[in-house]
Formats: sequence, structure tokens, C-alpha cells
Amino acid sequence: MTSTDLPIFPGERDARCPFNPPAEYTRWREEEGLRRVTWNGHTVWAVSRYEDIKTAMSHPAISAEVLGVLQGGENHKGPDAPETFPRMDDPEHARLRRMLTKDFTVKRVNMMRPDIEAMAHEFIDAMVAKGRPGDLVQDYALPIPSLVISLLLGVPYSDHDFFQTITGKLMNMYTPPEERARASREFFGYMLELVALKEREPGDDLMSRIIRDHVQTGELRRETAAVNGTILLNAGHETTANMIALGTVALLENPDMAAVIRDADDPNVIANAVEELLRYLTIVHSLVARIAKEDVEIGGTLVRAGEGLIMNLPAGNWDPAFTTDPETLALDRPARGHLAFGYGVHQCIGQTLARAELQIALPTLLRRLPELRLAVPSEEIRFRNDMSIYGVHSLPVNW
Repeated sequence: MTSTDLPIFPGERDARCPFNPPAEYTRWREEEGLRRVTWNGHTVWAVSRYEDIKTAMSHPAISAEVLGVLQGGENHKGPDAPETFPRMDDPEHARLRRMLTKDFTVKRVNMMRPDIEAMAHEFIDAMVAKGRPGDLVQDYALPIPSLVISLLLGVPYSDHDFFQTITGKLMNMYTPPEERARASREFFGYMLELVALKEREPGDDLMSRIIRDHVQTGELRRETAAVNGTILLNAGHETTANMIALGTVALLENPDMAAVIRDADDPNVIANAVEELLRYLTIVHSLVARIAKEDVEIGGTLVRAGEGLIMNLPAGNWDPAFTTDPETLALDRPARGHLAFGYGVHQCIGQTLARAELQIALPTLLRRLPELRLAVPSEEIRFRNDMSIYGVHSLPVNW
């Protein structure tokens, strides 16, 4: 079988069931072994079972160092390329990650909660003031995490149009390679300029701290600080924005579930509901790639050294071996243990912040606008089948 005969990953979702993973993922889980697919122009193994994904993401023979092999990037080639912590293995990965984690601890995020709640109310006020219909993506879902990550990193929020446009090009699976490379260089250049600014005019933010504690001591290169800043800025607004928007669609389509969040006075109920939405929607459907450093058996398949793997997170989170009746949105199910943030040492560094934003944004929206509803038929919503992060391109709403 040639690569042109293989299924393309991620698969197409059924427009009638936009929250469901592609139907073929169920078959891949039920078949023996792994499934060969075409991803990012490469023939790789799709890992679709919950336990197989956990095994692959924690196995010492499976490496995260895929840049220049399975994933390109003009800034990540050659011996002088900056270090990119999500695409590194331990101990180097742990060393660099530790420099960043201070700003994403539970204590630090809890201190930010009142500010995040104030932002949510302000953006709702602005959306209502503009009048109906509103675009929940542009008016609410995107501004909250964009402003939060901008303040955290020390990025001027006035530049959000620039970095959101660049991110859109990088996340679009059909962006031509030369345009993607140009966008990557622009983003990297922008962050290099920010590093230089923070050296001259430090502030109370993550980039200033990284420069003071690690760049100026010679422990970290400016280029490494810049490239990891782009990763945090990109992921910090793109993922949460799409979870807020897609989560809202799922709740509006399931009014009983919306009522659970709107009426809950127990933070634990809301926290658990968010975990179930993360499991059910699994918006990171095309990004978690790995490569075998040596021959290794995963899920009954011998993966040869040098072969790539793509973690099929939506399939894993809908695996009946993980949870019963996985195709049902059940906000009271114990959903902890899902794979929406990955697994093992490479779990999303910003997951505590993302959880807080969702735990605040969704109930605030539903309580402030209890009559919130779609302004178009659900079949007219443009879902992000063309993007590496699933969600909606826009979401017209009335209230």
C-alpha cells in the first residue's frame, strides 16, 4: 500500500455530528495493532486506543524530538537552532520546562482568577453593547485567553490582531509550506524583538523573568527564550479560545447540560463538568507527534526505529476501555484521566490556567446571558476541520 492509498489524518468529521470523532476512528480502535495513515505529508502510525496512547507517550524509546523530521520549521534546524521544550526529551526537556513552570502553578493561577472573571464580564458587556447578533469567538472566546496569556508573557495586547493572524496561518493544515515558513519567521522575529524590549525595559511578566533569571546569566540563549515564547503565546490563546467556543456550542445543543453549569453553586461541579467537556470535545486532534528511537512494540504493532506516530487523542478519549458510554456528554462522570492535555512528562504546561479560564468563562457566560442561543441553524456553523486545533471559526449568537 502506497502513502496515497492511506487515510489522511485527521479524518473528516460528519457534519451532522460535529462533536464526534471521525467514524473510522472506532474501527481503528477495534482493529488489531496500529493504523498506518498519512499525516503532515508523512506515513506514520496512528495510535488510537487509550492505553496505547499512554504507553507511547511514556515509553523511553518513543521520542518527542520530531522537528525537522516529521514537523518542519525554519527556526528549528541546524546545530545552532533554539531549543523547543515540547519537542525535546528528558533531561533537556525537564531542564527547560522548569524555567517556565513557575508562572503556571496552581497558586499563581488562583491569584489570577479574579482578574479572569473581571475580563469575562467586561467582554460580555462589550458584546451586549455592540448589539445582536454577536460573534462569540471574536467577542468573547478569543479575547479572554488572548488577554490572559498576553499579560502573563508581557506581550502587548494591542498586537493581538498580528499574533492571531500568524497563528491562524500556522494552525491551518492547508497553508502552503512557503507561507507557513514565512509566518513562522515573522512570529519568531516578533518574539526576538520582545526579548530585546524586555532586556531594556523589564516588567512583571514571564518573559522578563526568563530573561533576568536565565538569559542574562548565560543559561539560556535569547533565541531559545523567543521560540518558546511563541509556543506559549500560540497555545495559550488558541486552544482555550476554541474550547470556550466549541464548549458553548455543545452546551447550547444540550440545554440540560448548560443548566448544570449555569445553576451550579459548587465549584467542584463546574470543575468536573469542564473535565468532561475537555474529554468529549478533545480539540487537539492533530498535533501530538512522536518518533521511535529504536524498535518498539506498541499496541501489538512493531514500530521500527525512525518511524513516526501520531497520537489520536479524540479516539483515545472516546475509548470504551477508558469510560463507559463515551459518546454521551455526561457532566457528572468522573472524567479525570482524559488525554485532552496529553499524558506523561509532556502534558500541557498551561493546563491549570486553561482549566481556570474554562471554569470561569463558561458559567459566567451562561449566567449573564441565560437566554443565549445560536443565531444561525447549527448546520451553518463553520467547524474548524481545516485546522490543527478543532473548534469553530465563528459563532453567531443572540440573547
